[in-house]
Amino acid sequence: MAIWRRTPQQTQATADAVAAVSVAPVAAKKPVRAKMMRQYDLVDRVRAYNPKTDEDLLNRAYVYAMKAHGEQTRASGDPYFSHPLEVAAILTDLKLDDATIVAALLHDTIEDTEATRAEIDKTFGREIGALVEGLTKLKRLELVSREAKQAENLRKLLLAIADDVRVLLIKLADRLHNMRTLEFVPPASRRRIAEETLDIYAPLAGRMGMQEMREELEDLAFKELDPPAYAVVMQRLDALADRNRNLIGEIETQLAAILKKNGVSAVVLGRRKRPFSIWVKMERKSVGFEQLSDIFGFRIIVNSVAEAYRTLGIVHTTWPVVPGRFKDYISTPKQNDYRSIHTTVIGPGNQRVELQIRTEDMDQIAEYGIAAHAFYKDRVGSPTEVLQRESNAFAWLRHTVEVLSESANPEEFLEHTKMELFHDQVFCFTPKGKLIALPRHANVIDFAYAVHTDVGNSAVGCKINGKFAPLASELDNGDEVEVLTSKAQSAPPIAWESLAVTGKARAAIRRATRTAVRDQYAGLGRRIVERLFMRAKIAYADDKLKGALPRLARASIEDVFAAVGRSEMKASDVARAMYPDYKEEARSGAKKKVPFKRVRSKLTRAAADTPAAIPIKGINNDLPVKFAPNGGAVPGDRIVGIVTPKEGITIYPIQSPALKDFEDEPERWIDVRWDTEEAAPRRFPARLLVQNVNEPGSLAQVATVIAEHDGNIDNISMSRRSPDFTELTIDLEVYDLKHLNGIIAQLRAKAVVARVERVNG
Repeated sequence: MAIWRRTPQQTQATADAVAAVSVAPVAAKKPVRAKMMRQYDLVDRVRAYNPKTDEDLLNRAYVYAMKAHGEQTRASGDPYFSHPLEVAAILTDLKLDDATIVAALLHDTIEDTEATRAEIDKTFGREIGALVEGLTKLKRLELVSREAKQAENLRKLLLAIADDVRVLLIKLADRLHNMRTLEFVPPASRRRIAEETLDIYAPLAGRMGMQEMREELEDLAFKELDPPAYAVVMQRLDALADRNRNLIGEIETQLAAILKKNGVSAVVLGRRKRPFSIWVKMERKSVGFEQLSDIFGFRIIVNSVAEAYRTLGIVHTTWPVVPGRFKDYISTPKQNDYRSIHTTVIGPGNQRVELQIRTEDMDQIAEYGIAAHAFYKDRVGSPTEVLQRESNAFAWLRHTVEVLSESANPEEFLEHTKMELFHDQVFCFTPKGKLIALPRHANVIDFAYAVHTDVGNSAVGCKINGKFAPLASELDNGDEVEVLTSKAQSAPPIAWESLAVTGKARAAIRRATRTAVRDQYAGLGRRIVERLFMRAKIAYADDKLKGALPRLARASIEDVFAAVGRSEMKASDVARAMYPDYKEEARSGAKKKVPFKRVRSKLTRAAADTPAAIPIKGINNDLPVKFAPNGGAVPGDRIVGIVTPKEGITIYPIQSPALKDFEDEPERWIDVRWDTEEAAPRRFPARLLVQNVNEPGSLAQVATVIAEHDGNIDNISMSRRSPDFTELTIDLEVYDLKHLNGIIAQLRAKAVVARVERVNG
């Protein structure tokens, strides 16, 4: 969607379109600025749609804002107060309530003047004070990047919008007036503001169903970001309008006459498409301007839903229908509450005509979105409560804010916000017929999380329209999706985050992954603490640890165990917090240099048979366990665990020379023991060094021996030590030491194998 960031491989059709028009440079001219609106003009605009308006409140706000901004001026040289006044005027076009108009007049006072929230509350009430506060940017942000600052301000805005939707309406009107006066802003800032508008505010207006505002924002941003392309499209549109000067009127007349003849009372309105939407379609479809067939669109407004479908039948029996161009958004509305029937026919003069058929209420929502829920009418509850009941668009916004607010950092929040705003929709169904709306290009993973977070976390497979398919399969409109789940999977694979499209799915995957990792560290920490208490012959109880939480500066028992598991806290610190008179036992090597063999012997002497040793299940353990990087370890080996901060436990066989590196850190050594089950065998990593005769087929013989004896080769590297021999380093997975020794024996029996050794890293 970011059309100003086109690659050098831009489509030839678009390049031809640009080349076909010579755009002469136009000297920048200051527009003739309108006279600033008077106090009584604003009151009259509000009274025109709300006779019960509080004129005194509007007058006080006008005077207060004008005095607060005082001598401040805008980049254009206009008094600064002209800006909030124009914002308020835009909102009167949307027929909004008094509080919204007043908040628009005051929206920059807290941020840019000496006014305070307390003063606004006292003068105009807490409701208006909250609206103004929601529109005030964060200050003194200690953030590294402009993107981070932008994201934090956006997060604050969205949270305020979720509490009161009027904050959004004021913010969009504020952005619209800023875009209308963008030419006075310095060039560097102009581009940033235009990009932000096209990235965030125009899509946000669209998501809220405010199509007219979205289109104007898009066109103003497009004009700034790509002036040559904008000029091309406008010149082509003007030329087309000259050639077809009477076409729109003729089609309007014919449509109205045909409908009237068939007893349908309707209003028919025609217009040409906006420059930005035309340019995007040229880019997306890689076509030139002349190849576009739906530059003109017509809206048919009828009195009822029944008449809308009747009108569709009349149109389709009068003119030929263009295949594949029919969409029924009345039976299946968009998430932004948009409802209409779309169809394209070959109308008068063989001209393709795009038609939108809707009722008056649908037309109001299509143009003004959530603002069409006129707040000044007699409704029960606050504007936000009204929208919660009546608007799917606002429900989507609140849900999106909840999901996005869990993002780990500001840039991530900004990325997912843009992603949520941009996508078009596909509609899919569960086997029970429930409709699930998803962004375009969403897959089964997104679908699963849209159904329920637990369904997503436990998904292991799927059926699309009755056929098995991968979870990463992209979904199309109308697909019936059955998600297959398993209780054995409590957390999704980390790789799913890169596959998911929706912010909800990504946030849920990230949250489940963090929870699973935290649980692993907490499990490890619990075992380390319990082992220490067992060795010290001290009674351990969760209740006693709970009472010691303030001394450990942790909020929960699980936080304590996770900190111990990550080596951020020592188990002895936990013991001292619970029992102040606890004294840590002296460990071999802790105070003086002790020969490595004695340290290793003492720390691992009873690891195989003591209940205090931590049981190790293997690679798929529920603890954060990994094996020695150069050689691994297998059941049958005597093993020792080395705690690595933030990584968990690394398991080494006791004969590993790498343990010498930890000789001076005995506090990192922990007793571990194998915990394997014959009924559920697991594989473990080992490494072999094989000296092979250099002849054809020798590598195949080695691989065959390993395969025939149920070994699994994970990696092989080769090096030539002499013309006659090749040295193979083989990483493989085996069940235990007996299994490994059997493979070694079979390899040694081969004539092509000169030597086999196990590597202990």
